[in-house]
Amino acid sequence: MAPSAPRTRAAAALRMKQIALDNQGRTIRRLRAHLATERRGLAATKKELKETQVALEASHKVIAGLTEIGLSMTKKIEKMKVKKQLVKANHVECHQKFQAHIHEAEDSMQAQHLIIEALVDEKDSLLQTIHDLQEANNAPAPFDGDWEEEPEEEPEEEEIEDIPLGEER
Repeated sequence: MAPSAPRTRAAAALRMKQIALDNQGRTIRRLRAHLATERRGLAATKKELKETQVALEASHKVIAGLTEIGLSMTKKIEKMKVKKQLVKANHVECHQKFQAHIHEAEDSMQAQHLIIEALVDEKDSLLQTIHDLQEANNAPAPFDGDWEEEPEEEPEEEEIEDIPLGEER
């Protein structure tokens, strides 16, 4: 029995080494499969990252474009505000000029009315003087007192047209 024992031990040792090698081979295959899975996952992640980067760059371009449009619109709005202020200032100036013309016309009409009243009073005074002179001279009165006085006309108020904004004179 002695000679077979070393063989059996050697065979058992070989068998154990074979089992260990088989286990290592399975472990290596399993690790290689796991490594391949991880590589595929990494490749997918890398592809997603690249797509995300492309989308992010496109998004940055869109944001830059929208920012440029926003700045352009802000400039246009500022220009429109300045133009609106100028138009408003012109409107106020025109309104003041028209008010001044209206006041001048009213003052002129009042002055003319006073002159007319003074002339009517002067006419009445002259007629009275003529009448007194005729009575003093016993002359017949050229006016029998039945003449028609002209009806006093009330001045018509002129309507002032509204001038739309933006039109120049």
